[in-house]
Amino acid sequence: MTTQELEKIRQNLDLFVAEFADCIKTAPSRRHLRTYVRGQVSDLDRKSIEPIATAAGVPPRTLQEFMEIHLWDEKQVASRLRELVMRDHADENAIAVIDETGYPKKGDKTAGVQRQHCGASGKQDNCVISVNLTYATESFHTLIDGDLYLPEETWHEDRRRCRLAGIPDEVVYRPKWKIALELLERSLVADSVRCKYLTADELYGGCSGFRAGVAERGLQYVVEIPKNTHGWTKKPRFISPNADPRKGKLRLKPSLTPGSKAARRVDKLWLRGGPKWEMFHVKNTEKGAVVWEVRATRFYANADGFSGAELLVARNVLSGEVKYFLSNAPRETRIEELLYVAFSRWRIERCYEDAKGEVGLDHFEVRKHLPLMRHLVLSMLSLLFLMRETVRLRESESWWSARQVRRVVEAQLDPTICRCERNRRLEKLVRILVYTHQSRCRASRSHARRRSREYESLGIDISRLRKCFQLF
Repeated sequence: MTTQELEKIRQNLDLFVAEFADCIKTAPSRRHLRTYVRGQVSDLDRKSIEPIATAAGVPPRTLQEFMEIHLWDEKQVASRLRELVMRDHADENAIAVIDETGYPKKGDKTAGVQRQHCGASGKQDNCVISVNLTYATESFHTLIDGDLYLPEETWHEDRRRCRLAGIPDEVVYRPKWKIALELLERSLVADSVRCKYLTADELYGGCSGFRAGVAERGLQYVVEIPKNTHGWTKKPRFISPNADPRKGKLRLKPSLTPGSKAARRVDKLWLRGGPKWEMFHVKNTEKGAVVWEVRATRFYANADGFSGAELLVARNVLSGEVKYFLSNAPRETRIEELLYVAFSRWRIERCYEDAKGEVGLDHFEVRKHLPLMRHLVLSMLSLLFLMRETVRLRESESWWSARQVRRVVEAQLDPTICRCERNRRLEKLVRILVYTHQSRCRASRSHARRRSREYESLGIDISRLRKCFQLF
């Protein structure tokens, strides 16, 4: 990798920001956009308004006004972001991934903050939560939309508190699964984002309304469901709600025919016997191969109006962890494909890791609703730039990551250094990155050998297993 190739990243940053120029009408606001994005891809410890402004040599108040009172349309910027993703990274087999993330915050003034479960800290915490949508292909993934979750009792029912936090009257409480459907509607319909599958964890997959809404939007889903989901492996028979000729009375609702079995939990479907377990090589990680054994059957969920779907029961052969997935894909769809989608949720987790660690998604120090939403949009914009450059560099070297791309950018942002000094820094950085990559590869090979020995001790030959990765 030459320094000339790496110098293109800084040039590409300016070109990338310029693609949003028509979404922001005034020249001062466009300069502030460039300042904010550059600050987010820099090496600042905190990537909130004041550190970014101070590093750029502009008064913090001007950047605060850009985020809070300047007249630019953050929704149009988000729409342009999705257009660029479709222009440069569209894939007919793309997967939409829905999940939420938390941002721990102090105090009670930040829009949407309350004490609730926070995934970032893994406990009940004072935090703000957003529901987000990731677009993922085999070689690319990025956040393309998100929205704030507004708690019902502490915020929705207290409109005075909402007005103090700048929350518009039209922003009301919505369950997280309804926010997720709105994100899909906005992306799929308004901005023509094209996906084949959707996946989500059991918070969303366990909701029949969410599953129905996804299917209505023409997507095939493979979602995790809770183990207490009830249903049947054979379609139950019902007595019609018409008049009962034997008693001359009307039945108020359909009921099971005599002899039909009651619905059972998915974790209690087979006390013994059941479909055959099959082993699959699901994916490779830095710690080696991941193998799950799976049994599949047709399943009629009680909450879905008894429409059939494919149930996958997956068990990790090493840890014994069990997961349950439900899919509306056609019955002829291969299990490998369903598992590939089901285990693609790591994409959004990686997006959160990169967005928080590299561009400061959780570094906002604003309280009102509008600057908070604008920060989320601009963070997605900065993340998209890093992911685009990562894909470009991986065409020549497969080991590039968003963090490494950001380090290359920050090495070039100082306008006071000459080109020779900049090239020297880039050459030194590349040597460090290559050494770090080689060290990680050695560690990964060691982990992989150890895991292979674990599988061998269980009599599992990984090379003979059906593979679920690189299907498309």
